[in-house]
Amino acid sequence: MAYYLAINGAQVKAPASLEVAIQDIDTKASRDANGLLHRDRVAIKRKLTVKWGPLTVNECSKVLGAISGQFFSCSYLDPEEGGMVTKTFYTGDRTTPVYTFNTATSQYVWQNLSADFIEQ
Repeated sequence: MAYYLAINGAQVKAPASLEVAIQDIDTKASRDANGLLHRDRVAIKRKLTVKWGPLTVNECSKVLGAISGQFFSCSYLDPEEGGMVTKTFYTGDRTTPVYTFNTATSQYVWQNLSADFIEQ
C-alpha cells in the first residue's frame, strides 16, 4: 500500500509504511493514597514512523534533504482527525541501511530508509 506524504509542501515518493502514534504529553502525573491518578496533560502530539522501500539515489537524497532542517512541515492522513493534516515536525535518527546495484537500470538503489517524525 502506498501513502501520500508531502514534506515542506513537496510530495515525496510514497512510503511503504506510515505508522501514527498519538502521544499524551504530561507535565506531572502522580497517584494519591487511594491509587487515583492525577495528571496535568498539556498537549497531544503525533509521532510518525515512516519507512520507504526501494529508492533511487535521487529519491533518497530528496527525502533526507527535506527532513534535514531543524523543523519541517509534513502533510499526511491523520486517523484521529479523519483527513489530511499538516503539522510541524522534527526528525530523530534517519536510517538507510542497504543499497544495491540494479543491473537492469544500471543504478544504485537504497532500501528501507526509515525515520521518526516527532511533532513540535
